[in-house]
Amino acid sequence: MRPEAVMIFAAGFGTRMGALTATRPKPMIEVAGRPLIDHALALAEAAGVSRIVANTHYLPESLTAHLAGRALVSHEEEILETGGGLRRALPLLGDGPVHTLNSDAVWTGENPLDELAAGWRDGMEALLLLAPSGPAPGDFTMDAAGRLARARGAPGYTYLGAQILRTDRLAAVAEAKFSLNLIWDAMIAAGTAHGLIHRGGWCDVGRPEGIAAAEAMLADV
Repeated sequence: MRPEAVMIFAAGFGTRMGALTATRPKPMIEVAGRPLIDHALALAEAAGVSRIVANTHYLPESLTAHLAGRALVSHEEEILETGGGLRRALPLLGDGPVHTLNSDAVWTGENPLDELAAGWRDGMEALLLLAPSGPAPGDFTMDAAGRLARARGAPGYTYLGAQILRTDRLAAVAEAKFSLNLIWDAMIAAGTAHGLIHRGGWCDVGRPEGIAAAEAMLADV
């Protein structure tokens, strides 16, 4: 099943980027000759998603101008975190499950949104794209049926910042600002949060050293 909409998270301060985000938002930092946000937009466009929404907050002017004609903008006067930001954008995203995609990563291999759409099944509330964490602590463990549990410091699987999520539970959260971890934990308890392993490469570009690492990964493709 293909969700009709994708939410690209692009509102953060990018403080781990240091001086690189002093005058621009992190999604406008270039990797391999184009802004990070363009890597995310290209995935959404290639997957054929009908509605693309990105949230903004920090230094939004250049990002908003760059998104014109390619994505709708959900501007946040204050940072609402992933859960609050997604809930605020729901009038633009529409009903039903949605893709969410972090804007600070670069991918190779199969389009992550296509992978998720192919793996989505009835009865799921969340399907998260993952990679093995190796010996390092993971975010989640996964059983034979793909159901997720918290790794709690043990090796397992790392969340890569792409998922399909049902949004029904967002309305019940009282706080304006909250993380999607709150929603995931409820879904884990219900046995409706699942994982899927990405078939390809992935590089986090949350710190300056991630730029060179991502460019090296892309050059090897």
